[in-house]
Amino acid sequence: MAKDSDTASGRMRWPSVLLFPSTANIVFVSTLCVLIFSLGNSLLSDGDTGYHIRTGELIAQTWRIPYDDPYSYHYPPLKWTAHEWLSELIMATIVRGFGLTGVVVFFAFILATGQWLLYRVLRTKSDNTLLCIFVTLLASATSSTHWLARPHAFSLLFTVIWCHCLDRFQSGNEHALKLLPVLMLLWVNLHGGYFIGLLLVMIYLTGNFFYSLTEAPDVSQKSFRNVKVLSLLLFVCVCVCMVNPYGPKILWFPIHITSDRFVMDRVTEFLSPNFHDALPFKYMLLALVSALALSRSALNLIDCSLIILLSYMSLYSVRHVSLFAIILAPVLLKTASGIVDRMPKPILEFYRIRNRNLNAIDAEVNGYVWPVSIAAVLAALAASGSIMYQFDEKVFPVAAVEFFKREPIAGNMFNNDEFGDYIIFTAWPAYRVYIDGRSDMYGEKYGGDYLKIADVQPGWKEILKKYGVSWIIFNTQSPLTAALHDQIDWQAIYSDPVATIFVKNAPEHALLLAKYPAVNLVIKQ
Repeated sequence: MAKDSDTASGRMRWPSVLLFPSTANIVFVSTLCVLIFSLGNSLLSDGDTGYHIRTGELIAQTWRIPYDDPYSYHYPPLKWTAHEWLSELIMATIVRGFGLTGVVVFFAFILATGQWLLYRVLRTKSDNTLLCIFVTLLASATSSTHWLARPHAFSLLFTVIWCHCLDRFQSGNEHALKLLPVLMLLWVNLHGGYFIGLLLVMIYLTGNFFYSLTEAPDVSQKSFRNVKVLSLLLFVCVCVCMVNPYGPKILWFPIHITSDRFVMDRVTEFLSPNFHDALPFKYMLLALVSALALSRSALNLIDCSLIILLSYMSLYSVRHVSLFAIILAPVLLKTASGIVDRMPKPILEFYRIRNRNLNAIDAEVNGYVWPVSIAAVLAALAASGSIMYQFDEKVFPVAAVEFFKREPIAGNMFNNDEFGDYIIFTAWPAYRVYIDGRSDMYGEKYGGDYLKIADVQPGWKEILKKYGVSWIIFNTQSPLTAALHDQIDWQAIYSDPVATIFVKNAPEHALLLAKYPAVNLVIKQ
């Protein structure tokens, strides 16, 4: 009977491998489909994507990494650290061949691969497939609030790999760290999130140092060996970080941003999460707190340190919520496993049977037809134009920019900061902005003046004069637009539901003022 069963299994193996996906591949395909067919344009909801693409094109044209700002009219040019230069070069290359649709599809693959790897990592830690699926879904939902076609997607993917390598090393695999210096060389040139990699090594190093002083001799000796290896890794990674266009200065860059109170207190993605919103993060945080309270599984010092660090980072800044989801998903799995084992016996037995059946099916199938097929279908849809992604004209000043490209406006502009990135993407170098998404570069000097004007604070007119502003493009529904409508020396020459353009009553604008004399009275629909 066993022989017949084995034969049947053998007969079933080859078609199942070809036709049926594993749970991991279902995670990949479903995440990719959600990103492409459901979220789609949402990946372009941040205008920063625009200036990243233009910077990549600039690098490709000049064969030079920019050290000074080329996009604003401020003089002397502001010092700029284009720390994401390699990501920008990749994005520009993709746009050249496939347009913005190619960028969306590319980053959708990066994000889906990250979730696929996260599930695979969780499965190496537990045979509880149902729980692994639940934790992956919760982590994906939590991380999805920051799923954008921007360079930080590389950091999300690399963080999964980085954590897994460190965890394998801690579990006794001495060769698990060999990949990390190479990964760091790429990471430091792709995105400033490389710094979390250094922090994670420090946490493992500190944990092992503590164990070397407090544990039994056999564990102490192993921990001391780990300390030496991790110290060497940290040293090598710090040295590797310096292999970038800015040298050792890149190590200061993340610290400079996070220590800038003006930026941290005013830029939306650096603010604390708003728990009044429908935020999956709060559910994962509550799930982790509940699991820690109910689980009888003891956590080691490294896990506790990760919980403290990532909880603090994510509560301090919504930007770090995705890292919280990725790094703490294995900890949530570990603590939740102990709770599952203590469920009432009838429920536990039912659960185990379903989990065992799912594991048996998963062991037989590993079909890559689905991932390969979806990749081919997406490529065909993108190439044929059946799927197409652009910046949303209901969010970005698409029509307004087309207007001033058609009707040139002389002089310095003042613009909404979120509009700035889109203007760089569509109208640079003919037009230079006052401000854009590079808040770390503009700092309090220009950012503070921007807020005074945008909020119509006392002295806002004098600040406009200081920068020689002769025309303004700003949100139609904003205090500044309302205030400008009441100023006799400013006139609206264009307005739609997203953006309104004002020009100053000056000789250089005489033709425009004569051509569009009463736009301030009408909002074009």
